[in-house]
Amino acid sequence: MNNKEFIAALATKTGYTQDESQKMAKTIIEMMGKSFETGDSVSVMGFGTFEVKKRLERVMVNPSTGLRMLVPPKLVLNFKPAATIKGYVKKGGQENG
Repeated sequence: MNNKEFIAALATKTGYTQDESQKMAKTIIEMMGKSFETGDSVSVMGFGTFEVKKRLERVMVNPSTGLRMLVPPKLVLNFKPAATIKGYVKKGGQENG
């Protein structure tokens, strides 16, 4: 499902126009981004939790040259799905089966 299809489905499901649905989705994404900038996690009930984690400094080896390199620490975005979403995916998208 691409963005256009998602917005159309959201508009149909909520009864809002596609323009209003697009603005709501954009606002949600912007608010989540601002939370990530400050290092806060975002929990979406029934969906999962997005959190910013610090990946530590580490040494990696280039497989083609064998050269060892130091990879600096960095921040990465991590997602942990809710149990309901995990179960839904395990069942192949089937709610009752």
